[in-house]
Amino acid sequence: MQHIVSKCRELVRSEAGATATEYAVMLALIIIVAIGAITILGKKVTNTFNNMAEQMPDN
Repeated sequence: MQHIVSKCRELVRSEAGATATEYAVMLALIIIVAIGAITILGKKVTNTFNNMAEQMPDN
């Protein structure tokens, strides 16, 4: 257990720890933007298909 704690402290103090944190923040922001874009585009695509289905004649 002592070994794990010392490794965690070393990671936090080193440049690699800061870099890993920066990458984690960037990844989180990219995921948030992607989810937002998918949500907005999904609604628009759904509306487009619904409009097309309404305009098609029934057989």
